[in-house]
Amino acid sequence: IGCDAESRLVCFFLQVDKSAELVARWYYCALSQEKLCRPIVACELGRLYNKDAIIEFLLDKSADKTPMEAASHIKSIKNVTELNLADNPAWSGDKESIKGDKYDDLQSARFICPVVGLEMNGRHRFCFLRNCGCVFSERALKEIKSEVCHKCGVPFQEEDVIILNGNKEDVEVLKKRMEDRRLKSKLEKKSKKCKPAESASQQDTAEDSPGPSKAKNGKDCINSSSGEKRQIIFTKSSDNGNSSVPGKVNKAASTTTKRSIADSEEKSEAYKSIFTSHSSAKRSKEECSNWVTHTAYYF
Repeated sequence: IGCDAESRLVCFFLQVDKSAELVARWYYCALSQEKLCRPIVACELGRLYNKDAIIEFLLDKSADKTPMEAASHIKSIKNVTELNLADNPAWSGDKESIKGDKYDDLQSARFICPVVGLEMNGRHRFCFLRNCGCVFSERALKEIKSEVCHKCGVPFQEEDVIILNGNKEDVEVLKKRMEDRRLKSKLEKKSKKCKPAESASQQDTAEDSPGPSKAKNGKDCINSSSGEKRQIIFTKSSDNGNSSVPGKVNKAASTTTKRSIADSEEKSEAYKSIFTSHSSAKRSKEECSNWVTHTAYYF
């Protein structure tokens, strides 16, 4: 009889420890050990946290910061997912135990599965979708198989399903998936950074290596530049004669026009009489106007 009593006591204490462990994992934050309250987030290993505690943990950059094993794998707020939880209508909340004269039944879960109605109290396996954060029981996902979320319709894959507070085997599988995802994201970031550098190097090599079309263009440029030089040299050497520069064409043309007119004046007396400088065009003093007139012939 004594052996039976001892075994019963051991089983009782084991049950108490197990229930206390379930309460600690499903009702309290894994980082701050405070009671879970919205907004609630979950990491890639399936642990539950208060979002405020995660933000404070990430913002604390002090040197004497105590290392937290429960959040050592969380490097940024992107490593956690805010959960979309369904309230349990049978849960009365903390209103009845405000004065301390009511028993707070910790086995009564605050949240339930929105598909099959199981309570999220640790007795049933629950999981969430990493894409949308909706929480379901594992039984709901197995019985009602679908490639989209039952609550919001977001598509998901098997790798996006994360077990909440799973056993050691579940945690090992989730940890391997987390490492694979992070390695993949690092490689994608490196490839994105390398693409602009490769495109810039390709452009530089294309500019340095003269292709057929570029060599032709280079000859054209050389020809055009040599043509400009020749034109400038021709313009400088032919300042006294005709010029091929557009800005000096009119000046040279006017000079040649004046010279041709002077030559024609020497040749034709009749042609010279057209101009006011001819002696026939000059007036005598008597023909000039007096001071009353407005012309300049008086002077």
